[in-house]
Amino acid sequence: MSENVIGRKLEETETKLFANSKKVVLALQHLIAMFGATVLVPILTGLDPAVALFTAGLGTLIFHLCTKGKVPVFLGSSFAFIPLILTVKEMYNGDLAYAQGGMVVAGLIYVGMSFIIKKIGTERIQKHLAPQVVGPMIIVIGMNLIPAALNMASENYVIAAITLGIALLINFKGKGFIKQLSILIAVVSGYIISLNMGIVDTNIIKEASLLGVPAFRLPKFDIGAIAIIAPVVLVVFMEHVGDITTNGQVVGKNFIEDPGLNRTLLGDGLATTMAAFLGGPANTTYGENTGVLAITKNYDPSILRLAAVFAISLGFISKVGATLNSIPTPVMGGISLMLFSMISLIGVKTIRNNKVDFNWKNILIMGSILVIGLGSGIIESKLGITIGIPITETVKISGLSFAAIVGIVLNGLLNRK
Repeated sequence: MSENVIGRKLEETETKLFANSKKVVLALQHLIAMFGATVLVPILTGLDPAVALFTAGLGTLIFHLCTKGKVPVFLGSSFAFIPLILTVKEMYNGDLAYAQGGMVVAGLIYVGMSFIIKKIGTERIQKHLAPQVVGPMIIVIGMNLIPAALNMASENYVIAAITLGIALLINFKGKGFIKQLSILIAVVSGYIISLNMGIVDTNIIKEASLLGVPAFRLPKFDIGAIAIIAPVVLVVFMEHVGDITTNGQVVGKNFIEDPGLNRTLLGDGLATTMAAFLGGPANTTYGENTGVLAITKNYDPSILRLAAVFAISLGFISKVGATLNSIPTPVMGGISLMLFSMISLIGVKTIRNNKVDFNWKNILIMGSILVIGLGSGIIESKLGITIGIPITETVKISGLSFAAIVGIVLNGLLNRK
C-alpha cells in the first residue's frame, strides 16, 4: 500500500515538473516575442532598455492584478509615443524626464477613462473614436517615424537593407513560431554581419558589469510637455480596444465584458504611469504575444505572468543592456523601416476592416488628419503658417496631437447622428 502511495506521489511530482518545464518554455517564447519591440522603443528614444524591460514586466503584473488574472496579455513599450518623446526631448535639450512627466499624465488619463467607461459604458466612447478617426491617426504615427528610420539606415545602407530583407523574408515566408521571431532573427543577423565588418563597439559590453540596477529616474512635469504627449491617449485608446478584442477572439472569450474594458484600461493606465515614473516608456498591450497564443493554443494567463518575471530579471543583467546599446544604428534603421511601415499598414487595415464609408464627410475627416499630421511641419517651414493650439509662448499642440483633436471634433460635427 505504501509503495503504491509513493508511486503515485512520484508520478504526480513528475507530472508537475513536466507541466512547470512546459510553462517555462512557453514563457520564454512570450519573452522572445516581446523583447525586440520592447527594447527598440528606448533605443530609438534614448530611454534605458534595462528600465524598459523591468517596467514592461512589472506593468504586465499590474495589468493582471487589475484584470483578476483573466486576460493573457503582455504589456511592452508603446510605439505610439515615440515621435512625441523625441519632440519633447529636442524641446527640453535632451532631458527625457519631461517626456516621462507627459507619459505619467497620459497614464493617469487612461485611469480616468476607465472610471468614465465603467459609469457610461463602452459604446458611447467608441462612437467618438470612430475608425475614420483612428485609422488615419495610426497612419500618421507610422509615416512620421519613417524619416527617422531612413536617417539611421543612411549610416550604412547595405547593412540596413540586409537586416530589412531578412525580416521581410521571414515575415512573408516563415511559418509558425519562426515567423514571430522575424524581428529578433533579423537584428541578430544584422548584428553578426556588422560584427564581422568591425563596426560594432564591443568595449561597452566588456566594460559593463554582469549585474546592475537599471538607471531609474524620476519624471519632471511641465505643461508644454504634457500638452504634447497627453493627447496621444486618444489614439492608443482604440489600439487598446482592438488588442483586447483580438486577444479575446483568439482565446474564445469576451474580455470587453469580463473582466471589462474599464479594468483592462485601468491596468494599462497604471502600468504606463508606473513605467514613466521610473524612467521607462509608456506601456501597451502587445499583439506579438497574442500571436504566440494563437500558435501555441495555450491561453494560461500565468504563463504571461512568468514571462513578466523573466523580463524583470533581465532588467538587472547589465551585460544585456550593454549588448543592446552596442547594436549598430543601421541595423536598427533597417528593422525600424519595417516596423514603422507596419504601423501605418495597421491604420489602413483599421479603415478597411471597419468598412468605413468613403462619403464626403469621412473623406474630409481622414484628409484633415493626414494633412495636419503629416504636412503641418512642411506648411509651417515653407509658408510660415502656424498650425496648432498655443499653450505658452514657445509651446503649442501641433502635428499628431492637433490632428487627433481636429479629427474627433470634425467627426463629432459631421457624423453626430
